This record gives sequence, C-alpha cells and structure tokens, in this order.
Amino acid sequence: MTSEPNSPPILLMGPTASGKTGLALALAERLPVEIVSVDSALVYRGLDIGSAKPDAAMRARVPHHLIDILDPAESYSAARFAVDARRLISEIRGRGRVPLLVGGTMLYFRALTRGLSELPAADADVRAQLEADAARLGWPAMHARLAALDPDSAARLHPNDQQRVQRALEIIAVSGTTPSAFYARRGGGEPVRERWCRLALNPPARSELHGRIAARFHAMMADGFLDEVARLHARGDLHPELPAIRAVGYRQLWAHLEGECSREEAVERGIAATRQFAKRQLTWLRSEPDLNWLDPAQDGLLEAALAHFRAADNSESP
Repeated sequence: MTSEPNSPPILLMGPTASGKTGLALALAERLPVEIVSVDSALVYRGLDIGSAKPDAAMRARVPHHLIDILDPAESYSAARFAVDARRLISEIRGRGRVPLLVGGTMLYFRALTRGLSELPAADADVRAQLEADAARLGWPAMHARLAALDPDSAARLHPNDQQRVQRALEIIAVSGTTPSAFYARRGGGEPVRERWCRLALNPPARSELHGRIAARFHAMMADGFLDEVARLHARGDLHPELPAIRAVGYRQLWAHLEGECSREEAVERGIAATRQFAKRQLTWLRSEPDLNWLDPAQDGLLEAALAHFRAADNSESP
C-alpha cells in the first residue's frame, strides 16, 4: 500500500504487553512508515532490557525515532515530547512516509493531540505510594524530594503542607513534568489540528494480561535486567528520584541494590507495579475520544488497522 505525503499519522496505543510492537511491525510491512516511540523510558540510553527497547535488527528494519536520545541523568517531559513529535511528523511526511507513533505513555499522546494546559488527574495508586513513603520517611523528606525535582514548587510550599507537597509529587510521578512547567504553560498548550488515525489495542482478560506481564518480567530478569540496573547503580551519579530510575521495574530493582528488599521481593514488586501501570494506562485510554479499538487476538487484525487508516486518510482535513 502506498501513501500520500499528507496521510494522517497513526497513533497506536495500548497497555503494556498488549501487542503494540507486533502490530507496528505488521503495519511496517504494508505501509512506508517510520516509527516514533511514545515511551518515557525508551528515550534513555542504557535502559534496554527493562524497557523492552527494540533491538538493533528491528531498528534497522524500520526507522525508529526518540530512542536513546538522553543520558539517564537527564529529564524528559511530555511537553518536550510534543515538540519533538511534531517536528518528526513533519520530517517523516517530508520524506513521503507515514508517521507511526507507538507506545504506552498516555500523557505524551495527550500532550501531542490535545495540549497540556490542564494538570493531570489524581492517581490513586501513585497517591497511595506517596503516602506510604511519607509514613516511612516523614513529610520533610518528601519536601526535600520535591526540592530535588522541582525547586520552584518546593520554594512555594512549606515542608509541612502535606496535601500540596503530595499533589506536586503526584503530578511529577504521573506526567514526568513538574508543576512549575505546567503552571508556566497556563493558557498555552494548544492541541494540533490534524487528522489522526487513532488505534487502541484492547487488552485480553485481566488474568491473561497479568500472566503476560509476569512472564515478561521473569524473561527480562533471565535476560540480565538486574545486571542492567546494577550498571546504572554503579555509575554513582544517578539516584532514585530521576525519571529514568523511577521507570517501572527499574525503581524496584534499584531498591534491591540499595538493600531495601530481597531480589525475589523486588521482582514481585516490579510485577505488581507493572500491573498497576497497565491499569492506569487503560484508565487514560478509556477517557480518550475517537479511539478505534482493536482486539489483538482477532483474525484480520492487520486488515482492520489498515481499514481505519484508509478511512482516516480519506477523511476531510480538520
């Protein structure tokens, strides 16, 4: 199948372990696509196994973007992703190809398509974790954590202002963007006027999805995930408040290397955190408009995805 230079970008979304990579590669066999990663962990060099980063062979087969662009000591945000993605969409179209944006960082998709003028919604799982941290460390320590991540917000808040300190840390954990950055963009963050082909993979039954998540985590451990985290830990300049080290799986194994839990407990925590992450991804997806839901187990999955692309390609401009 050929495409016109102004064909709509394809947004391929779905929770972790739902089959996004497989469908993306199948689409690449039929369309002249270039893949733009929509994943907050894949941007970091050295986060390979735990992020399920595409290997060299896959990246040689299909051009990929926004992978390995930062050192783990740096920070990336939804706002920066939106700028980078808009630039890449223009460049890919300029080459007569179709931008295929694939990933599970839902705030990045929203930043691109709807702007970032609104703060992210509360997240019960993240809030519960922050409350547990505060019970263990105390609120002054939580304020110090905020100061390391967002000095401007910390300067505005008293260390004992538990509610606002917690909310600021929640915003950072959910979005990867500081409250200061959100407030600076109040009134901005306009969405892009674009014909999007929005595809979302509906996950299997919860028990099957949980089984896939556990199996994948154990497979990553067998492939050397702990050794990968140990290399990051040994650098000496990284800490658990950095976005790269907060990534699911990495922060649990980091805690093991810090002596906070056993290897077995870290694995169980990592699997549980991945399940919670998948739940949050689905919550985000179900709030998104105009999604074309696909069953990854259905016969003719690729043809269904291509049919949605053709419909978007033939629609009028927004």
